[in-house]
Amino acid sequence: MINKKFYHPYVPGVGMANRAKRAGRNRIAGSKDEMKTIVVTAALIMEQGKLLITQRREDAHCGLLWEFPGGKVKEGEEPRQALRRELEEELGIEAEVGGIFEAVFHVYPEYPILLLVYLCQVKKGIPRPLGCHDLRWVDRGELEGFPMPPADDPIRRKLGSSQERDGDVRRRRGWPIQA
Repeated sequence: MINKKFYHPYVPGVGMANRAKRAGRNRIAGSKDEMKTIVVTAALIMEQGKLLITQRREDAHCGLLWEFPGGKVKEGEEPRQALRRELEEELGIEAEVGGIFEAVFHVYPEYPILLLVYLCQVKKGIPRPLGCHDLRWVDRGELEGFPMPPADDPIRRKLGSSQERDGDVRRRRGWPIQA
């Protein structure tokens, strides 16, 4: 039987969420109530060898930290559609959403999240900071100099690893951009 609270049809092997549940890591401290896992999408957008990162608004959770653009998936919303919606709202762009680059399960003190990171390409528009504090195009090596939320750390490490170079990522992960 599938536990629908943690099942996600678009991400194979999301069993890590169920393992976290069994381990009790997604319970409110001192309470028997479980916290609902929030599904969040993020985009890896690369142009001319640089990645797009955005700075969260000051009043947001993890305010003023840098992240890969995206946001929460609404109830009943398909994750790729949610990401397209978030990119339009936050940056004023239309994007093509490609394959999944990585899925990360992270437990914040407030709630656990399942972060789905997709490879994306800007189809229309120029990114502007409409729903974020700022944005930057950075080299992979520069990512370490930008403070990011803990859930983004595995993505940053994977991007910085020697086996994940531009051409390799695009060929193996379904990047919509042709190298």
